[in-house]
Amino acid sequence: MVTFTFQSILAWQKAHEFTKLVYEITKDFPEDEKYGMISQFRRAAVSIGANIAEGYKKLSKADKLRFLNIAEGSMAECMNYIILSRDLDFINDIQYERLKEAIENAGKLLTAYCNGIINNKGINNLEV
Repeated sequence: MVTFTFQSILAWQKAHEFTKLVYEITKDFPEDEKYGMISQFRRAAVSIGANIAEGYKKLSKADKLRFLNIAEGSMAECMNYIILSRDLDFINDIQYERLKEAIENAGKLLTAYCNGIINNKGINNLEV
């Protein structure tokens, strides 16, 4: 018997890879950003996968999509930090492109996952 978990979701897998990349790259940020951008960027990145995982266990479409929408918001927040990091010269062009590509890939899969939930007739539309 195959057991599915949130870890089976491609969007979660890509979000997890993105989060690991954020941790790797922010290690080289200025020390005085430890409680500023480093903390905020990492928190937002962690929030993406966490909300996908939490939404996975919800029973209704509305609940699932609410958590996935929060994940989408965290992705937008991360994209802001990616741009700001580049503009402040905390990252180089290669790191910028790696982060941008990673979050875009996760975002495409998250959109597809949301659309799959919206179109799934087996998931209750009502709040439980």
